[in-house]
Amino acid sequence: MQKNSTGRDKEKKEIPSGMTESGGFHSENFRRRSRYFAVFAILLAAFFFITILNINTGNVNISVPKILRIIFARTGDLKEYNIIWKIRLPRILMAAILGGALSLAGFLLQTFFENPIAGPFVLGISSGAKMVVAFTMIYFLGHFKNVSSYTLIIAAFVGSLISIGFILLISRRINHMATLLVAGIMIGYICSAVTDFVVTFADDSDIVNLHGWSQGSFSGMSWSNVYLSAAVIGMTVILTFMLAKPIGAYQLGEAYAQSMGVNIKVFRIALILLSSILSACVTAFAGPISFVGIAVPYLVKRSLNTSRPLIVIPGTFLGGAVFCMMCDLIARMAFAPMELNISTVTSIFGAPIVIFMMLRRKRGN
Repeated sequence: MQKNSTGRDKEKKEIPSGMTESGGFHSENFRRRSRYFAVFAILLAAFFFITILNINTGNVNISVPKILRIIFARTGDLKEYNIIWKIRLPRILMAAILGGALSLAGFLLQTFFENPIAGPFVLGISSGAKMVVAFTMIYFLGHFKNVSSYTLIIAAFVGSLISIGFILLISRRINHMATLLVAGIMIGYICSAVTDFVVTFADDSDIVNLHGWSQGSFSGMSWSNVYLSAAVIGMTVILTFMLAKPIGAYQLGEAYAQSMGVNIKVFRIALILLSSILSACVTAFAGPISFVGIAVPYLVKRSLNTSRPLIVIPGTFLGGAVFCMMCDLIARMAFAPMELNISTVTSIFGAPIVIFMMLRRKRGN
């Protein structure tokens, strides 16, 4: 009895003066929420700053007061009005929407494969979508002189599913994740080679911007593209939020998820379909974009210091939007008037992050 009493006294002494166990818990909870608030505040501030900077920067410089007056009051010089509303705003919004979608697709794939290096570009999913979209564009533009955005999204979705299907078939025979990733990279190279071959012999006078699109670009976006992509991606994001609880359970292990009532088979199919839709929208409108789906989810989770889906999902989407808007600005202005492919810029910033991730995982193992 005396020993137990002494032990309790010792435990009490270890708690700082004026601090209870409950108080320590609430203090930790407050610090965690403060961190979430700070990260989201920084991302939102960066989003608005880069948006204004993108609108302001170009061959025609428009001052911030004029930008605000044209956007909110819809008044101003007609030339500047058209530049903002018909050229720059649609491009900026598409970079934000598609960047967020690509980052969220990477998060879903990383959840599915239980590996932070899994992503649409690395696994060859973007390349498969690009290949089918290229075939579709060539066929429709060659025979009908027109192809709708709906058709391109469906074609990209089919291409994404084909690539994922091959990866899943390989995964049944190969359990080692590193080998599976190498197989995904090889599938991506094969799809890219087929696409490049087709694009090389296509009539570029009939297929507008096909060569630039095959390398990745946000140029030439319209408001119809913005509305369609926002509708499709918005619905997909809502469905992803509805899976937040199963994702959180699955992160703790398949056995735990099953004990919580998660149907693993249906859950995995949902992850594949949602990630394919997101990847398809990006590829249909902007072509393949590299490393965003790996680098951004990693940076967001590290910044938030959590893997909770309800926090990570919006953070990942917003982080992807900021990342792609920044990269698009650099692609436009680094060597203006010549424009870089967006994948060139995202690779410069994203590849070092992926290398850093792999080195940390190797050191951890």
